Amino acid sequence: MTVLDSPIPRFHLAMPVDDLAAARTFYGDVLGLEQGRSSTTWIDWNLHGHQFVTHLAPERPQRIHNPVDGHDVPVPHFGLILTVPEFRKLADRLRAAKTQFVIEPYVRFEGQTGEQWTMFLLDPAGNALEFKAFADDSRVFAA
Repeated sequence: MTVLDSPIPRFHLAMPVDDLAAARTFYGDVLGLEQGRSSTTWIDWNLHGHQFVTHLAPERPQRIHNPVDGHDVPVPHFGLILTVPEFRKLADRLRAAKTQFVIEPYVRFEGQTGEQWTMFLLDPAGNALEFKAFADDSRVFAA
């Protein structure tokens, strides 16, 4: 089954960026996303089958952080839930690209319900991304 055949709906997300060339480098080269349509003010990206669009918007809102597990988690943020091997591969790719993490890759709730690997980083425009992977995907929403 492909992502397009998945019973899980795909999302569409548009995010502001202040430099399309920097967005193209980050999302295309660093994250390795396939580029779709584009214009002088936006670029479509294939984010694991989801439509992610970077829109040129030079004005940035103030950043907010919330404390979680002793870390300052940036809000808002978005990202993907990957498999553990995909998470490790992406973390290695980001380290190889000398990415500065807001929160380095680490394991939360180790040995507990909801055990997960997580990492936070910013794109060149300051948009916060979180990528995570669960030890047991059936526990994503477990309390």
